[in-house]
Amino acid sequence: MARIVITNRIPTEGVELLKAEHDVWMWDEEETISREECLRRIAGADAVLTLLTEKVDDEFLDAAGEQLKVVANVAVGFNNIDVAACDARSIVATNTPKVLTETTADTAFGLMLMVTRRFGEGERIIRSQTPWQWGMFYLLGTGLQGKTLGIVGAGQIGVAMARRAKAFGMNVVYCDAYEMDPQVAAELGAQRLETDELLASADVVSLHCPLIPAGQEGSTYHLIDADALARMKPTAFVVNSARGPIIDEEALVEALRAGQIAGAGLDVFENEPTVHPGLLELDNVVLLPHLGSATVETRTAMAELAANNALALLRGEEAITPVTQARRIRG
Repeated sequence: MARIVITNRIPTEGVELLKAEHDVWMWDEEETISREECLRRIAGADAVLTLLTEKVDDEFLDAAGEQLKVVANVAVGFNNIDVAACDARSIVATNTPKVLTETTADTAFGLMLMVTRRFGEGERIIRSQTPWQWGMFYLLGTGLQGKTLGIVGAGQIGVAMARRAKAFGMNVVYCDAYEMDPQVAAELGAQRLETDELLASADVVSLHCPLIPAGQEGSTYHLIDADALARMKPTAFVVNSARGPIIDEEALVEALRAGQIAGAGLDVFENEPTVHPGLLELDNVVLLPHLGSATVETRTAMAELAANNALALLRGEEAITPVTQARRIRG
């Protein structure tokens, strides 16, 4: 019987799958496990299920020990995992793609609707009991029909976002290291552009690329920086449901204050859970506390997939969704 450690709470369904075959310990407190406690608890583990709040690096792997076989990340993103360090020790890293595609695309589309139609501002006015009166020019927003959505990262979530945009009568352009499937591109009328051209032409820029650290090939760290924001239309919006550090928040705040772009919808933040104070002061920003995959159904599916990845490897089978080289590049 193997020893499995789960570094933060996950839905019961995933835990029960693991307990049926192995000895399982899970951090069961509401607050995130401390680094010190995490390193202590993973010692001797054969498998560890991690969340995006845990940094899996050499220190983490050393603490676990040589018997560790798998790190199963309960997330599609894996920027918290040093995959090269895992590879060097023959430890398999896995993630949870596909099961959160539609839910995350729903979140991104909701952010787009909220910021372009100023729904967040309206809700705050009602809740603060600020006096208001209907008028022809009161809280006028921007319609989406006929506008252009620019998708940065046309993987599964990016394509799901494009399908929603198409249903709303939007035009779709995208940038990605890979061509979109020709049949899907034809169905969506999606046109591939270089990043600079996309930024200049899109009415909404929606980020769906993985976070690749600075210094690595294809880095997406601060992909949306001051220069990128300067290329966007003053009437354009940016939406981020991927990873916070893809946007330089300081540059974003300055661009929003200066009217360089029209607004932003953010589900993720550069120094999460801290939010740049400048963002909190701006009405043309919609802020969510990383709710991209936050439905009962999706979080349960994520926990089950992570559990099944760990179980497969402990049985001597192949992982269901290993973090392959292709997925590292594209997300």
